Amino acid sequence: MRDSVYQNIDYQLSEVSHDYGDKVHIVSDVLALSLLSRIGHPSTRQPDINRLLERCYGVLYSAVVNQLFPRQDAEVETRMAESVDGAAYRGQIIDPGARVVLVGVARAGTLPAYQGFDLLNDLCYSPGVRLDHVYMQRRTDAEGRVVGVDLGGSKFGGDVDRAIVLLPDPMGATGSSISDAIRLVKELPGAPQEIVCLHLIITPEFIQRVTAAHPDVHIYALRLDRGLSSAEALAARPGSVPGESGINEVQYIVPGAGGLGEIINNSYA
Repeated sequence: MRDSVYQNIDYQLSEVSHDYGDKVHIVSDVLALSLLSRIGHPSTRQPDINRLLERCYGVLYSAVVNQLFPRQDAEVETRMAESVDGAAYRGQIIDPGARVVLVGVARAGTLPAYQGFDLLNDLCYSPGVRLDHVYMQRRTDAEGRVVGVDLGGSKFGGDVDRAIVLLPDPMGATGSSISDAIRLVKELPGAPQEIVCLHLIITPEFIQRVTAAHPDVHIYALRLDRGLSSAEALAARPGSVPGESGINEVQYIVPGAGGLGEIINNSYA
């Protein structure tokens, strides 16, 4: 007999209430926020950064998989079947036939893309899980202000038809890089089932740009940083009043976590 508890598993994501629209999910998770606070602390360096990054992205991948991935009914025998006839888990699992494409946005997004690749290979049939790469960097003016994004190249392994496309990129500041990466994905053959961005920290400016350019894309983040906002905006429900800001004059997030691409790679160029 199948236990009714596992017939239709309900998952409710704990998230921050806001007015940015139903595609934006700011996870409300004190464990993740605690780990993230360590990532941003000036004393945190390698090898701690990679471990903390993996744990934070574990929370994000869990939220996305639980909410957006297809499920199927399964009957999976356990080791107890040797001594108890019919011992098996009977209930829902993630559909192992789900097609997934991860896009590593170099350089900060490369490591979390590989972390997701490992996780999804544990959940889904390996031939249906692919990792692609996009190489980008900020273009700045003489004052250090970001004026655009330079695309150094990309490596896509095929189409995205009926795939769930995941773009993990830790810092969502202005939204310019991720918007360009999404555009590249949409130019590939086929129609993806979902396109999902996964970030540690995002800003109001990021949300505005990405949702305007790509209203069909899901955004998941562990934290919304709007540290340069007006007192009125900080006291209000996110997205409900003007005066929100989370990036400084050179487009770095405040309070943010600094240049994570530099910290992750121990390369300060």
